[in-house]
Amino acid sequence: MIGAHVFIDRIGKAYGSQTAVGGVTLDIPAGEFLSILGPSGSGKTTLLTMIAGFESPSAGRLVIGGRDVTAISPDRRNIGMVFQRYALFPHLTVAENIAFPLRMRGIRKNLRAERVGRTLDLVQLPDYAMRYPHELSGGQQQRVAVARAIVFEPPVLLMDEPLGALDKKLRETMQIEIKQLQQRLGATVIYVTHDQEEALTMSDRIAVMAKGKIAQLGTPADIYRNPQSAFVADFIGKMNFLTGEFLGGAAGTHSIKLGDDVVVQAPGSVPGFETAARVGDRVRLALRPERLGLTARGAGGKNALPGRIETSVFAGSFDLHLVRTDFGSREIIQVQIPADRMNAPFAKGAPVDVVAEQGGLRLFADAEV
Repeated sequence: MIGAHVFIDRIGKAYGSQTAVGGVTLDIPAGEFLSILGPSGSGKTTLLTMIAGFESPSAGRLVIGGRDVTAISPDRRNIGMVFQRYALFPHLTVAENIAFPLRMRGIRKNLRAERVGRTLDLVQLPDYAMRYPHELSGGQQQRVAVARAIVFEPPVLLMDEPLGALDKKLRETMQIEIKQLQQRLGATVIYVTHDQEEALTMSDRIAVMAKGKIAQLGTPADIYRNPQSAFVADFIGKMNFLTGEFLGGAAGTHSIKLGDDVVVQAPGSVPGFETAARVGDRVRLALRPERLGLTARGAGGKNALPGRIETSVFAGSFDLHLVRTDFGSREIIQVQIPADRMNAPFAKGAPVDVVAEQGGLRLFADAEV
């Protein structure tokens, strides 16, 4: 199986006066695993159904493997699809379910059996050919759905929240299995999900969607570490936000007043911040919980955020501390510290300083919210 290059060129979809997808462009190299991530109503599933051919775009075009397929029916696009509801035929065995797309393509019976056997091996179900869907667990049904989608060796595989019906532990196992399978096959995968951890784990790149448009496109590490808007920062991973007053800055360092006696220096900002914010404007300071530390009050030095321990929770690999600030509107800051790094726990109500790592602060104009 060889993946195909997919070019989505200014694709749009409107239902009357309502825009579901607004002029999205994506250039997806052959063999890439691209996740389309976003909240409900962001347009991600509508975009996927247009790629599949189940919806006709109101504008733009779609090119797969160098062929314009915008006006071509779904059955002629040679695309595999896996849905959240696996849509297996209950009256057919596993082997018959997997063979179905081969039968529809007129593949001879002996070749069908050979391909089905090979595909069952790929999804680690070699002994399940004669079982029926109701005799399988959720994870096994999911594997059969994947097998049916790849058995005819499509160059592009579309997945619409395929793991949403599984429990957390099985979902995490299947994420790795699907990624490893995709790497072995070399297929181009476009994967729709609202689960940020799933997208971060599986993807080569992530397209974050909001209100029918791409809010940010990049590698998982880049999107997590360098969100380009408050929306992306809040949607990807956990994030603390503090509201303050912009006091100005120079050479990429900005002063933010968070309270009467609390002023912090935020090194750098997202592109365009300087044109979006003026001295005296409200701005938002973003802090990842895992990039924060705790010290005794007064020992935090520059950029210390004074507060008091509200509560502490042991979460296995890390301790989560909720700190209520002693400034501004007395907001709660989440501080996540590896369990083996905290020498002595702070008691509830203890005065502390929250300290950010170098580069652990990120600044957004309030208007971006």
